[in-house]
Amino acid sequence: MKLKFLSFGLALVLAACNSVENTEVEAEATEFKVPVDYYKLDNGLKVILSQDKTSPTVVVAVYYNIGFRIEPRDRTGFAHLFEHMMFQGSRNLGKGEFIDLVQKNGGVLNGSTRFDFTNYFEIMPAHKLETILWADADRMKGLAINQDNLTNQQGVVKNEVKVNVLNQPYGGFPWLDMPQYANENWYNAHNFYGDLEDLDAATLEDVQSFFNTYYSPNNAALSVVGDFEIEETKAMIEKYFGAIPRAEIPAMPDISEKVQQEELFFEKEDKLATKPAIALAYDMPERNSPEYYAMGLLDQILVQGDNSLLHKNLVKDKGYTAGVNGGINYLGNMFNYNGPMQWMFDLTHDADVSADSILATVDKTIAELERKGVNQEMLDKAMIKIRSQLYDDLGQFFGLGRADLLCSFALFDDNPQRINTIESEFKKITPEIINQTIKNYLRKTNRTILTVKPLGEEPNS
Repeated sequence: MKLKFLSFGLALVLAACNSVENTEVEAEATEFKVPVDYYKLDNGLKVILSQDKTSPTVVVAVYYNIGFRIEPRDRTGFAHLFEHMMFQGSRNLGKGEFIDLVQKNGGVLNGSTRFDFTNYFEIMPAHKLETILWADADRMKGLAINQDNLTNQQGVVKNEVKVNVLNQPYGGFPWLDMPQYANENWYNAHNFYGDLEDLDAATLEDVQSFFNTYYSPNNAALSVVGDFEIEETKAMIEKYFGAIPRAEIPAMPDISEKVQQEELFFEKEDKLATKPAIALAYDMPERNSPEYYAMGLLDQILVQGDNSLLHKNLVKDKGYTAGVNGGINYLGNMFNYNGPMQWMFDLTHDADVSADSILATVDKTIAELERKGVNQEMLDKAMIKIRSQLYDDLGQFFGLGRADLLCSFALFDDNPQRINTIESEFKKITPEIINQTIKNYLRKTNRTILTVKPLGEEPNS
């Protein structure tokens, strides 16, 4: 939708400018710029405002800098537990009343736990902005932490693990499994859902301490995207969030990984799966490096879409599988994480197709790409695809995708303006950079292979 508005605005400008000016305006208009107003409250809360009056709605997102892999060693599963606890009530809203408040005012809401943050968001009619800012501040001030709520949510989390992972074919494959095999550092390699015994052992004191530490304003970012007035919104945010006290935040743990030097193979038995599956993960370059952006383009060339090389070779030519899934960061996108990561792809296949045959096709595809090299034409096509995906992400769900990147870049880089440099960073990538990235990162000694051995029975036809 935003691209249509840009095209319409450009047509009006063209009618009023001479040919030299036309060229300059067109060049500027092709790069969409997200408005960003970034500041911090005295208590350390990072605030990002991004005005967009194309729809009478607002997105309010609060991101806390605590996720699966940066939770304390003795608190496994707490990051995810708190995703649930935050909906159980606060000082002025009883159990379930936060959800009722949003839904009865025509809004939607959700939350999730990711590698490096836990997030909460609401999409509301624009005139209800103050209401939801008050509600989000109310639970940041003080969560309803009591034994009934804790016991209830311990049961909910354990049931979620059983339903979504333990009792599902390919449950946790490969998004939950692969990090445990591909990484060595405990923070990256532990079971992100947490040990069920650890969850059962959680006390009220543990939960209160976790909340007081990690759910403080100086460990959070708040973004508002949509139809609002800047100064009015700043006043509301100061009114409701400004007096919340900051906390002492522990130093971030060391989550670095050693450079992988040998290919790793693992097999997982699955009592519910009826077909074999395979996932391949290659360690990513350092975030925000030229090679990092090159890997984003290689993801487009190799995995994304029906015209990708692995789809062509594994699906169309060989018929080994019905489709190839893949990407950078299975719990989000290539921009909203902050640490070691894998570029990964996976597929299921018939029992009469061997994993070796699939690996041979993958190796041949990558070897040919390395031998021939990525030329400018291939790079340009990949750029079109990734640019389209970026614009889709920025516009999705009334601006939720925009709010996500703004909060992520504020938390990780203290610079939400990075949202406006993504496209230009990809444009800096040359065939030389991308071909060197293939050599350095798409090597066998930089990958982990995980296969699923199915133990379930094929349904009767």
